[in-house]
Amino acid sequence: MAQEKSMAIPEFLSKAELIKQGAEARVYRAEFLGKPTIVKERFPKRYRHPVLDEKLTHRRTVQEVRSILRCRRAGISAPIVYFVDYTSHCIFLEEIVGSSTVRDHIASTRQSDCSKELGWLAERVGQILAKMHEEDVVHGDLTTSNMLLRHQEDGESELFLIDFGLSYISALPEDKGVDLYVLEKAFLSTHPNTETLFERLLESYAAASKKSSAVIKKLDEVRLRGRKRSMVG
Repeated sequence: MAQEKSMAIPEFLSKAELIKQGAEARVYRAEFLGKPTIVKERFPKRYRHPVLDEKLTHRRTVQEVRSILRCRRAGISAPIVYFVDYTSHCIFLEEIVGSSTVRDHIASTRQSDCSKELGWLAERVGQILAKMHEEDVVHGDLTTSNMLLRHQEDGESELFLIDFGLSYISALPEDKGVDLYVLEKAFLSTHPNTETLFERLLESYAAASKKSSAVIKKLDEVRLRGRKRSMVG
């Protein structure tokens, strides 16, 4: 049965809508079991030995699914995993219909000068990232494009984390500090003059996690190393 499903995957993807292709994977929009679905397909890297490539690709797929499931078990909003095919390295995920990226939301909100709403958002992101790190999930690619906001009928907004393709499990404060550093660099380059907003995010992170002091300390160390490299360069 599994083999039959694997053989059917290429035909299924040929009818799906390709919406993004990166260095590691192709992303499609489709319908699976009657539901709007995002399919992530990791394709072979021709520059790597086939056996090594298969091993690395399988491991990345496993890590991504594991991270999503761990987050969902902890009550963190992330896409539902509908189906995983480890032969074709495809993950079938819930499409978060009616959502927009946090990147777009910040940009539009800043134009309308709604600083109070951005303050709430920064605090919410900090809380969710603290919860994710409490579960020892390191995202690996934290950007405001990999966070989605979906407004609900009651007026509340639900924040989703997506694209766990570089994620892994680690209890090390340094790994979590680097995670925050990646977000900080992406955040400030995408949204200039938002240093105060990002500090509010970190304050919320620190208040929400009992392990935050060690992580923030490592973040400061990574920041210092980054500044030294910039001065040398």
